[in-house]
Amino acid sequence: MSFLQRKIFDTTPPPFGLDVSDLSLKLLWLARDGDCDHVASFGSVPVPQGAIVDGEILDEDVVIGCIRDLVRASGPKRIGTRRVICSLPETKAFLRIIALPRMGKAEAREAVKWEIEANIPLSLDQVYYDWQILPETFCAEKGKMSVLVVAVARSAAEQFYAVLERAGLEPVGLETESIAQVRSLLSEERGDETVLIVDIGDRRTSFVMAIGNVPVFTSSVPLSSQMMTDAISKKMGLSFAEAEKLKIHSGLGSLSMPSPQLAAVKPILDSLASEIERSLDFYFSSLRYSKKLEAVMFCGGGANTQGLLPYFSRRLRQNVVFGDPWVNVSLGKTVPPIDRNRSVQYSTVIGLALRGLDEYEGIA
Repeated sequence: MSFLQRKIFDTTPPPFGLDVSDLSLKLLWLARDGDCDHVASFGSVPVPQGAIVDGEILDEDVVIGCIRDLVRASGPKRIGTRRVICSLPETKAFLRIIALPRMGKAEAREAVKWEIEANIPLSLDQVYYDWQILPETFCAEKGKMSVLVVAVARSAAEQFYAVLERAGLEPVGLETESIAQVRSLLSEERGDETVLIVDIGDRRTSFVMAIGNVPVFTSSVPLSSQMMTDAISKKMGLSFAEAEKLKIHSGLGSLSMPSPQLAAVKPILDSLASEIERSLDFYFSSLRYSKKLEAVMFCGGGANTQGLLPYFSRRLRQNVVFGDPWVNVSLGKTVPPIDRNRSVQYSTVIGLALRGLDEYEGIA
């Protein structure tokens, strides 16, 4: 059985989601009552700088301590399961869509192995992988079919698995950030719309192009929320903490009346806009899985910066929207316990928790 798709076989409480990033850990546990979902528990703790770098755990003992602290501190309900579905860093993963002659699943299983060797810069014995045959609309070539392949460096997956076990947890699934984000952010009501998700994190910004609920292209650039804060700090002679506070409370100001903050971060925003345009150009000129972009959707902590979305809307001349990671959670009339601005920081972990809830419900 695939390492990444280990299934849940009994009817114990559903697993919770755990999002591991360089500077923080986030946890979210969903429960279902009839037709309604609710957040049983959630929380976040910082990770000391240097413990995780570019998705690689450098100090396992520190990270294990942070995981245990987070499980203990999360609420309002005490975590009632050891089962967890954890994120894997996008930097350690490879997502590709490959074209194969039309064939059965058994033949495709063997063909995928050859294509992984040809399309991924690691040998087959260095990765864990999974694949899925996509709908016919993804392949315009007659007599061929498109297959989504996701491969993760074996060393990274095994390290995360071992750390989770040492923390007293039982990993029942590992999933890349992009797949979890698509699950939480893109409503099924969008149909086969093409959306670019832009996740502005503390250390990097990730791009996920998705058609419907299928991620078809991912990339990342070393432009981040921290870089913006650092630019404000240097330009305005403030400490990093003061600059971060100013960015959060005052934002970038109005486009019609540029603020000192906007002047400080504009080179970073311009670079990020250029990277978005470059990704879109590559997608529509080379990959061509679709012909039209419906929206650019921002998430991650950096997306909260006031004035950011109007800037990119004008700069990109696209429909720029703020992501809502609750669109696929059936909350009924209940208000999410995490406010709107902080919710986009939980996009990945909400997607992980949704997978845990749906798999649990599927075997109950």
